[in-house]
Formats: sequence, structure tokens, C-alpha cells
Amino acid sequence: MVKGENPGPRRARRTETAGRDDRDIRTVILDATRRLLGERRFDEIAVADILAAAEISRGSFYFYFESKHDVLAELVRQAVGQGHVASEPWLRHENESERHATVRHGISVGARLWREQAPVLRAIVENWRTDPKLTELWLQQMNGYTDNTTERIERDGVDAVDPRALGTALTWLGERLYYLAAIGVPPFDDEEALVGVLTHIWMSSLYPGDAAP
Repeated sequence: MVKGENPGPRRARRTETAGRDDRDIRTVILDATRRLLGERRFDEIAVADILAAAEISRGSFYFYFESKHDVLAELVRQAVGQGHVASEPWLRHENESERHATVRHGISVGARLWREQAPVLRAIVENWRTDPKLTELWLQQMNGYTDNTTERIERDGVDAVDPRALGTALTWLGERLYYLAAIGVPPFDDEEALVGVLTHIWMSSLYPGDAAP
């Protein structure tokens, strides 16, 4: 027992979570943190807040996660995994006639993902430089998008001075505009405007001959 801890409430919490398998308790922690992120900033949330929201003991939390940053990292991995699926049509398209449709599709799905996962994705954008593991995670995720974009740019024979630099610029531009949309900054709080301008930038940068549909 931790010194000063009241054994009554601790037993009650353990009883309440009895019967949950390991995955259930992890899910409870993740869901509770996601709810809290919808109410306040990540830097305003303490582990104690997560314990209260999840109705678990401190020991249960630290059995699964080292810190609240580890919880955020897992939420980000789950959210960003959906984004990689969204980019597949453009990455794999075969015909030039599919370019505009696949670019717009990927951007539209990305915008929807950021809207649906706004609390989690706002948190990582605002805090990825505050913790080494979050820094590594977000750079890894963004570099993954950049790698795929660069590969497609080179395959399409885009006339770019540096395909990697162009891929990086497009990737981080998308991150910034999606973030501005997630925090409600005009005109990007209008999803149609967001998708339209990002599609125009991508098409103008990659395929200037067919930038307009």
C-alpha cells in the first residue's frame, strides 16, 4: 500500500474493474483520456484526472502506461493509422485521369479524420516537442507520409528540384491546415474550403497541367 492511501476506495476501485481483461483496462484508460481531451488541453490534464475519469487505481494505470504522454502516443497511433489508409488511392493510382479524384479523396478523408479525432490530434500538434517520445512518434508519423509522397512524386516524374523537399513541404502544410481547421480558424473551419485549397495546392505543385478538374 502506498503511504497515506485510503485502503477503502482503493479496494472499491479494484472491485469495480474486476473481471476486465488487460485489453479492457487499457481501453478504459484510452477512452477516458480521449474524453478529457475533448474538455481541456493536454497540459491541463494530470494522471490523477485520468484515474478519476477511468475509475481505476494508480497502480492499474502504471501497469499499462508509464505516463500520460504514453497514453496520448497510443491514441495518436490509433488515429493516424486511419490516415495512412486514406492516402492509398492516390499512392496506387495508375491512370493520369485519376489524379485529381484520388488527391481530393485523400485530402477529404484526412479532413474528416482530423474533425473526428480533433481532441487527440490537437493535443499531439501542440505537445509533440514537450516529450522525447512524442517528438519521435510525431516525426515518425509525418516522415511516413513524406516517404510515401516522395515515392509517388518520383514515380510520376514530377519536375521538382528536390522531390523529398516537395513531399516534406506538402506533408507539413497539410498538418498545419488540418490543425487550424481543428481549432476553428477561418476559413479552414469550413471543410469545403479546406479541402478545396489543399487539393489546389497539391495539384498545382504536382500536376500543373491538370490542376483544374
